[in-house]
Amino acid sequence: MQRRIVQLGILLAMVFTFANASAEDLVIGARAEPAIDPHFSYLSTNLAYARHIFGVLVQSDENSNLKPGLATSWKALDDTTWEFKLRKGVKFHDGSPFTAKDVLFSIKRIPEVPNSPNPFTGVIRSIKSTKVVNDYTIQFKTKEINPFLPKNLSEVIIVSEKAAKGASTAGFNSGKATIGTGPYKFVKYVSGDRLILQRYNGYWGEKPVWKNLTFKIISDDAARVAALMGGDVDLIDFVPPVQVAALEKRSNLKVFKRSSDRIIYLFVNVEADTSPYLTDLKGNPLPENPLRNPLVRYAISAGINRDAIVSRVMDGLATAESQTIPSGWFGYNDDLKNPEYDPKFAKQLLAKAGYPNGFGITVHGPNDRYVNDAKICQAVGQMLSRIGLKVKVDTMPKAVFFPKLGPPGTELAFGLLGWGNSPLESDGLVGLMHTYSKEKGMGQYNAGGYGNPAFDRLIEKALVTVDAKKRDQMEQQASKIAMEDFALIPLHTQYTIAAARRGIKFTPRADESTLAMNAVKD
Repeated sequence: MQRRIVQLGILLAMVFTFANASAEDLVIGARAEPAIDPHFSYLSTNLAYARHIFGVLVQSDENSNLKPGLATSWKALDDTTWEFKLRKGVKFHDGSPFTAKDVLFSIKRIPEVPNSPNPFTGVIRSIKSTKVVNDYTIQFKTKEINPFLPKNLSEVIIVSEKAAKGASTAGFNSGKATIGTGPYKFVKYVSGDRLILQRYNGYWGEKPVWKNLTFKIISDDAARVAALMGGDVDLIDFVPPVQVAALEKRSNLKVFKRSSDRIIYLFVNVEADTSPYLTDLKGNPLPENPLRNPLVRYAISAGINRDAIVSRVMDGLATAESQTIPSGWFGYNDDLKNPEYDPKFAKQLLAKAGYPNGFGITVHGPNDRYVNDAKICQAVGQMLSRIGLKVKVDTMPKAVFFPKLGPPGTELAFGLLGWGNSPLESDGLVGLMHTYSKEKGMGQYNAGGYGNPAFDRLIEKALVTVDAKKRDQMEQQASKIAMEDFALIPLHTQYTIAAARRGIKFTPRADESTLAMNAVKD
């Protein structure tokens, strides 16, 4: 009996010890390998890792809304001057104070990082000069009006001048220069295996739940899911949609999902006079491009059942959208609605446009770029065949598909594309629907060749409007112009998906960043 009591005591002690460890530790199975040097490679996954260790002047929440970070406030002093007030009392992990000199050093270091495969220089391109007014005030002079500078600076990681001056990327990998103001301190990095961090008790903001944090690098989707199921990790990111249903059936696991910032849409070629992919019912190329007629584009939009695509093709892991800006985002126009799905009405529109018997059209798209991209193309093709169009579907690897697109110009008539709306809210409007202009750097992704002078004038004005409320109104009006023209046909936003063991609640972000700060005890 006494032996059994001892054994039971040992067992209880083991359970108690495990419970304490699980309460303090979090192990995340992560798809992406980190770059520890926060200025080395401009990728969203690297930014996510960096935000654990380092700080930024302006933070963004899970919906990509801006909020104070190392800067408590910011304002435009004139058309090309921004002033940021910095947070006082912030300490780096080594105890040294954070000041404006560290911001200046970080800005200057970015273009000096050697061998960067994806440099951060783009987010500071508009900055002409940086001036330290005092320890807690810094000013930026831009080359031209840039109302998006606060958003730009939300992606500029601030490092310690004391720790990082003269440091190489190798110095960050070793941890010697990896001194930040973030909620976690660097402990160890093993390339290809794991990144180990520890909670920084001197953090200025809300203290993270987990004392010990480990990112276990598992690039293979199936292996990452298996690691969660086997209890080797507590949470995984980038859950493959095909696994969601199986994970949700397990009582010991929870799946967390939300709409991301990526819009899936159909481009419509209104630029080409003719296309080999627009034919009569016998397969002969049409002498005129029917897609130039707004009624035809209206018919196509009304002939697509977005709810069916979301529920049947995407297994509910998407949100139907009516514009290129996702629901709830800056510039989103609540008044814009998709045409009601109505095949009969769509046929009437085609007849009114001069195509009572329809015409031939090919749906092009990638088969390895977006979630269920080939399946979406097939579904769209079947729906359009019901409104009287003779449809072919041609999908291919992204490496073959994307070179076929413009601008300037493409002979493809119609097809599937996607657009991620981070980091700037107006990028989709400018890149996807502004008249293509190499000189202005606008319309670079306008595959359909759409152009409307009224839209162009409005969005160009928005780009140099500092007042956020006015800019929001301009972007909403620009979206209205383009969507009423059926410049393109939005379908849905993809979801970002994570999964965790019971006892953890995770808040996924629109930009798909995996942050331990978004994981709490449930």
